Amino acid sequence: MNILAIDTSNQVLGVAIAKDNQLLGEIKTNLAKNHSVRLMPAIDQLMNEVSMKPEELDKIVVAKGPGSYTGVRIGLATAKSMAWALRVPVIGVSSLEVLAYQGRFFNGLICPFFDARRGLVFSAAYEWGAEQPVEKYKETNMLMTDFLDAISEEEKPVLFLSPDIELYRDKIKEKLGDRAIIPAFSFHVADASHLIVAGTKKQVESTHALTPNYLRLAEAEAKWIQQQKDQQSNE
Repeated sequence: MNILAIDTSNQVLGVAIAKDNQLLGEIKTNLAKNHSVRLMPAIDQLMNEVSMKPEELDKIVVAKGPGSYTGVRIGLATAKSMAWALRVPVIGVSSLEVLAYQGRFFNGLICPFFDARRGLVFSAAYEWGAEQPVEKYKETNMLMTDFLDAISEEEKPVLFLSPDIELYRDKIKEKLGDRAIIPAFSFHVADASHLIVAGTKKQVESTHALTPNYLRLAEAEAKWIQQQKDQQSNE
């Protein structure tokens, strides 16, 4: 079973290939560069390095968000196009769940999050069980202060994982004190190889039915909807 994993849901670009439960190779960068320009060359480079052709792939796994609207769309469009062309199944996995795998040996709450601007975050909370993260607090888009208020009621240590950790480190420590565990920088960036692991525990989806997990509307779309409501109320 040859599996390709793709993650462009945030600033990190990750690509990995596994064969029969063995990781063959992985590319990961954390740079503010255009995923639309870099993704296909990264896939091509990795497939050449592991001596695998696209037609040898049996499955594709992709991070479906939440995160960057543009990044999520690029990843899903690429994964779905390849899956359709190669006639192989595609599986979407939550970007928060994938990041939670970085805390797989932690005994407590695992809280991955991504900055959503204006004090908001995309967040969730998990506990490790049955060799996978088990959701304890559903994925949400809310103020970080409100999220911290909610999980502070848990009388257990809390592991925070995020590429945006420095934006909220002080608030986290102020609210949770010693119960807040913030690991070294390398733990805050998701691995595309964990996408493959997570994907083995998910059901295959219809290629055309796989949709982004934005958790909220894009700002332009939200404004348009509000404008339509305002127009209707004034008629």
